[in-house]
Amino acid sequence: MRSDREERIKQRAYAIWQSEGHRHGRHEDHWHRAEREIAAEEAGPGGAPRRTSRPRKAAAEQSVAATPARSRSASSETAVVAAATPQ
Repeated sequence: MRSDREERIKQRAYAIWQSEGHRHGRHEDHWHRAEREIAAEEAGPGGAPRRTSRPRKAAAEQSVAATPARSRSASSETAVVAAATPQ
């Protein structure tokens, strides 16, 4: 006899198959997706610890602040102008 969890996975995989238009040949994908969804439900909110990251704006500001300003040398500007000038 199947366990309750396996039965739930089977039913979820079947529902996924139906929602995708009864496409054949994807049974393993449906089963694995159902397993992940059931595992996430069992873990509940905050199940597995997630990596936290700082907000993007703050990270960008810190990286700009930490990067020293580079000055262009006169020779590099001359090379750019010379390359852009048609001959």
